[in-house]
Amino acid sequence: MTESDDDLLAHDELDPEYDGDQEDLAARHSLRRVAGLRTELEDITEVEYRELRLERVVLVSVWTTGSQEDADNAMAELKLLAETAGSEVLDALVQRRSHPDPATYIGRGKVLEVAEVVRATGADTVICDGELEPAQLRNLEDRIKVKVVDRTALILDIFAQHAKSAEGKAQVELAQLQYLKQRLRGWGGNLSRQAGGRVAGGAGIGGRGPGETRIETDRRRIHTRISQLRRKLREMDATRESKRAERRRNQVPSVAIVGYTNAGKSSLLNRLTGAGVLVEDALFATLDPTTRRSETDDGRVFTLTDTVGFVRHLPHDLVEAFRSTLEESAQADLLLHVVDASDPDPEGQIQAVRTVLSEIGAGGLPELLVLNKSDAADPAAIMALRANHPDAVVISARTGRGLEALKDELERRLPRPEVAVTAMVPYSRGDLVDKVHRTAVIDSLEHTGEGTLIRARVRPDLADELAEFTRD
Repeated sequence: MTESDDDLLAHDELDPEYDGDQEDLAARHSLRRVAGLRTELEDITEVEYRELRLERVVLVSVWTTGSQEDADNAMAELKLLAETAGSEVLDALVQRRSHPDPATYIGRGKVLEVAEVVRATGADTVICDGELEPAQLRNLEDRIKVKVVDRTALILDIFAQHAKSAEGKAQVELAQLQYLKQRLRGWGGNLSRQAGGRVAGGAGIGGRGPGETRIETDRRRIHTRISQLRRKLREMDATRESKRAERRRNQVPSVAIVGYTNAGKSSLLNRLTGAGVLVEDALFATLDPTTRRSETDDGRVFTLTDTVGFVRHLPHDLVEAFRSTLEESAQADLLLHVVDASDPDPEGQIQAVRTVLSEIGAGGLPELLVLNKSDAADPAAIMALRANHPDAVVISARTGRGLEALKDELERRLPRPEVAVTAMVPYSRGDLVDKVHRTAVIDSLEHTGEGTLIRARVRPDLADELAEFTRD
């Protein structure tokens, strides 16, 4: 008998749920190691710092649909998420299954293999590429004996690190609490001991608890805090809504920059407006929306808003918590959909973003696709994207290539005033002249002895205000 056979017998004796070596199913069900995903420490000066600060993680994924390339791209994205959260990736394992195991996510026999990899690498955390049910999370931690984190908790952790404003911090905390309240654990004495007068099993007298148990107290506190955060966010949203109402009252068109995380949205905003927003080569570097005023070549004013980035399978709790922020996109006149053309799967990014836009009610808005990072992308990939999206504009926010074409297309897509008027506006009504400058397309403007003679195309509400001064 070989040494490996001894190990298998040992596993079989120690763990009654061990389901054999599955030699016949090895091609379908074995864990496949993904090469090249280990986080290497190349700079020796960083080693001590990283050993102190970075969690050592093993990535685990279940590949259910799609091609091998899709599975590798998903694992590469999980690696980037883990590194953004402050982890050192030691190993990455993928199992091919028709669906995740309802009890342990990966097959129960494969949990032992993951535990072996964790022990061999010295990892202290396992990150699973999916949203785990509470039972799956508990079963994996009990068997692997290290902390297990799912994709949702990982993304929430990144958001928590990057939130800077009071609103952003409140939104992240709300999402975390909504995620946590379903995953409170209690055993034995921690479970409820409260009972009524006549209870089954004779647990009446002496079986009634003194009040709330630990898990019930935790759950009540979480619900109380969630209510406080929602009330706080409603107050903050009132301020945001007043600003939106002011823009609508002044007929200022709005443009929202949306797209996958790290696609270059903040860089584009800085290029177009000089906003000075933080630009970082990291996932979810921008959580707080930034709005800046801009102007077309013909003098029309509009706003540009940089929004939080999206990602595949964005946690539902995050979408709910950030709904007030995401409404900046849902109420825009035009969406600038920025795509990282150098990404291995740009079409997957486009689909993921459009899925989230549909969830927040922005799926039907006018959209201008912007293929960014053309300086780093493969020309063949650019050509394929242009073939699928002929109206897209190719740019590089880093080098400035294509920005003039983008500005021209943006100006063309913005809503235009449609009512032609000729009006002699007295000098005492400078407020109307100012509105014309900001919102109308001016054909001619002449200062005369009577007032300002304006020939322009304006919006219907401004045409009503100018009606008493119009001339044929």
